[in-house]
Amino acid sequence: MFKIKTKFKDLYIYKKKYFYDNRGLVYENLSSKFLKIQYKVDIVSYSKSNVLRGLHFQTNSQQSKFLSVLSGKILDICVDLRKNSKTFGKFYKIILSKENQKSIFIPKGFAHGFCVLSQNTIVYYKASQLRNSKEEYCIKWNDKELNITWPKKKFILSKKDKKGMTFKEFKKIIKYL
Repeated sequence: MFKIKTKFKDLYIYKKKYFYDNRGLVYENLSSKFLKIQYKVDIVSYSKSNVLRGLHFQTNSQQSKFLSVLSGKILDICVDLRKNSKTFGKFYKIILSKENQKSIFIPKGFAHGFCVLSQNTIVYYKASQLRNSKEEYCIKWNDKELNITWPKKKFILSKKDKKGMTFKEFKKIIKYL
C-alpha cells in the first residue's frame, strides 16, 4: 500500500497491492503505519446502481473516514468545509472500485458523498466518530455553487438527501462549526 497526496490538505488516496494466487486474492485494506487515527465504527453500505448518498457531514462530532469499495464502482465526492482552508468550498472527486485498488482517507471537516456506477456495489468504511443523527446534515448533491459534475442528472435519493441545504445556507451556519 502506498499514499498519494491530493491538492487538499490531509485528504489522501491509498493504492493497495493485491496478491493473487490460485485461491483468489488477499490485500491489506488499512494499516496503522499510514493512519494513526482510532476508529470507532466500521460501516458497510450496499447500494443498487444509480443510488446517490450524500453530501453528508456532522457538526460537533465530525468524522474522519477511510473508505474502500469491496465490490462494484463509485464516483466519490469530498467537499472541503473547513472555513480556514485554501480549498474551502472546493470538491475532490475520484472513481473508487475493487479493480483500481484505491481507497480514500477523508479528514474531519469534509462533506462526503458518492454515486454508484455499477450494479450491487459494496462500500466499506471506518469512521472516527459514531453517527450522531442530531448533528448530521446534508448539502444538496446538485448545489449550483459547488458545481459538481455528476455522471447523471437523476439518482435514487433518500428523503434526507432530497432535503439537503444549499452551500449558501451552509455558509450561514459555518460559524457554529
